[in-house]
Amino acid sequence: MAVDARGLSLTGSAAAAIAYDQALDHLIRFQAEVGDAAAAAAATDPGCALAGLLCAYLALMSTEESAVAGARDALASVWSGRAELLPRERAHLAAAERWVAGDMTGAGELLSEISVEYPRDLLALAVGHQIDFFTGSAVNLRDRIGRALGGWHADDRQLGFVHGMYAFGLEECNLYRQSEEIGQAAVERNPDDVWGIHAVVHTYEMAGRIPDGVRFMRSREADWMAGNFLSVHNSWHYALYLLQGGDTNGALAVYDRILHHGGSDDVALELLDASALLWRLRLEGTGVGDRWQPLASAWGRLLAPGFYPFNDMHAVMAFIGNGELDRAENVVRDLEDAVAHGNLAATGPRMTATVGLPVCRSLLHFGRGEYGSVITALMPIRTRIHEFGGSHAQRDAVERTLLEAAIRAGRLDLAAALVSERLSVRSEEHTSELQSPCNL
Repeated sequence: MAVDARGLSLTGSAAAAIAYDQALDHLIRFQAEVGDAAAAAAATDPGCALAGLLCAYLALMSTEESAVAGARDALASVWSGRAELLPRERAHLAAAERWVAGDMTGAGELLSEISVEYPRDLLALAVGHQIDFFTGSAVNLRDRIGRALGGWHADDRQLGFVHGMYAFGLEECNLYRQSEEIGQAAVERNPDDVWGIHAVVHTYEMAGRIPDGVRFMRSREADWMAGNFLSVHNSWHYALYLLQGGDTNGALAVYDRILHHGGSDDVALELLDASALLWRLRLEGTGVGDRWQPLASAWGRLLAPGFYPFNDMHAVMAFIGNGELDRAENVVRDLEDAVAHGNLAATGPRMTATVGLPVCRSLLHFGRGEYGSVITALMPIRTRIHEFGGSHAQRDAVERTLLEAAIRAGRLDLAAALVSERLSVRSEEHTSELQSPCNL
């Protein structure tokens, strides 16, 4: 029996507890070392259940079906020692097993129960927060963290990272000024809090404060640009700023240097960003050369349609962008089969049925030039699009597709209404201009 850095008991030796805490430090900083550190903690003492659970969670947070087997393997050793587990560890095991079984939403609910009883359980907070992100649960992104804050002390060395999570939840609930204030404070406390940086970046994006966002990212470039899993995603945000400011060449330079290139790995969470940027350029009528082909090939090696529909949407974008309409059609057929024959109690098939399938159908209609059908597919579900995950900024690609389809279909009344709606919540978007070259 040992105690972690937050005063919570856990099974395993004191050395394993120290190694587990080191892994958690990497986790909240989104550092690549987290995988090796978690494995090292488990190797230090196989009886350290939370180390094995962290390994399982890391695999599951990839959102890739191929990683589920690794999560099962990590849980096998935890399960073998289940008789010795503490109640908190048993609760984590139940959450991880539910996620492995396909119920990501249920896993998030169990982690929420852990956070109520143990608000200082940083693993439950960090993993639960990511599940809220993957499932598009904006209110819980905020309130899961808010419920736990009362259990933390002002001098806790990891409190700043909890505030960084809270800032993102506030942003996704459209509380931009409050999010900016808390996010900035979190980053001042921990300059390497890339999730806190990410939260502030989102506030500027959603409020249309593009020059402010560019200045902030440039001032913090040394903190977010390298050495973490979010460097590609935050670079995507920077490219979006440049694109909205009229610097298309700068946005493409970011794409080529960071988002996707010959040395890029097949990582779903990074392929999302690459697809989303190129799709926005397509909507604006900007050619992107031969960039679609390697991106589509990467999705072809990775995609498991119906497992996580947010991935499916971006893969369909890549296939359409590469002119492979038949491949996009195959994905849609696979999704139809998943809905017809899959387990709708599982998170992936359920999100596919409600949002993923109609969104992918709408993209296929767009690729075929059937713009009226895009409107027909999207209008009934546009207030529910958050249900298949991602952030407001990421899901904005769907809104932009709807707007462009309305214009191309000659539905100028609808297009004008959508623009009015957009500018009403992004008050500075229509006045922001950026004339500055990319410096990344």
